[in-house]
Amino acid sequence: MVAVSQKQFMMSMDRPSRRSNQSGFDKIFRLASLGSALLVLIVLAGIIGSMIHGGLPALIEFGPSFITSSVWDVQRDQYGALVAIIGTLTTAVIALVIGVPISIGIAIFLTQLCPAWLRRPVSTTIELLAAVPSIIYGMWGLFVFAPLFAKFVQIPVSKIVEGLPVFGTILYSRVPSGVGVLTAGIILAIMIIPFIASVTRDILDQIPTILRESAYGIGCTTWEVVRHVLVPQAGVSIIGAVMLGLGRALGETMAVTFVIGNANRLSASLFDPGSTIASRIANEFNEAIGLQLNALMALGCILFLVTFAVLVLARLLVARVKTR
Repeated sequence: MVAVSQKQFMMSMDRPSRRSNQSGFDKIFRLASLGSALLVLIVLAGIIGSMIHGGLPALIEFGPSFITSSVWDVQRDQYGALVAIIGTLTTAVIALVIGVPISIGIAIFLTQLCPAWLRRPVSTTIELLAAVPSIIYGMWGLFVFAPLFAKFVQIPVSKIVEGLPVFGTILYSRVPSGVGVLTAGIILAIMIIPFIASVTRDILDQIPTILRESAYGIGCTTWEVVRHVLVPQAGVSIIGAVMLGLGRALGETMAVTFVIGNANRLSASLFDPGSTIASRIANEFNEAIGLQLNALMALGCILFLVTFAVLVLARLLVARVKTR
């Protein structure tokens, strides 16, 4: 008993030192966490500051006309961002219109309808598509997809609706090459499908099985289970997945540069070439000097604002869905 009491006495004597060591480690951990968070804010502030500093001369020189003008003339130092802004938004919308239904369909198939022997190959394929570099998508789009698209879609459709907006041949040459705004949107859709599908699949897998079994138990069909159980439960997360894909589509550079045609002109036809903010920066930044460089930096600021607006919209949508 004397030995036990001595041991307890020694342990009680060691507790203050252990507590002091733990409190020291806690302080170091808090400081490290705080430093990591501040590092992110500092990097973001540095990026924003450098973009504003570089683009401010162009914004001062041209004023609001920099956003509303479609002129981009390097020889005369006249620059406007309207064509690039419209091209960025158009290709992103096309990508969402095509990609979101397919992505959600893939996720529902994998979680509700897919046989066990097929689930792993399809899931692995989706993950591999997400890992493919964007430049590979661009090369495939330019050398494989664009010629096939021109031959089997662009030429037949153009003959039917020639002169009409949206799909009519208005500005481009009479020998379609397959590159254009619609082609860029389709390539972007292919690129964002793996991301949205993977996130949506994981979300649907996390929904408690008892909810689905209860719905099936009262006689619901698979469509009713998806419509009234799965989608409402995963609505907020699906919106987040869609916004993740939208962010990828807005900022994509190399793949779009290959297939959009890089033409600075506005057209009512989706078959016509165009440009985006990212593709214009990629094409001209390496050789830009003076006011042209400032204009490209200003384009980067606009792209950042567009991305920030998308983030704000996503937050509002998530808040609204949570309220419901």
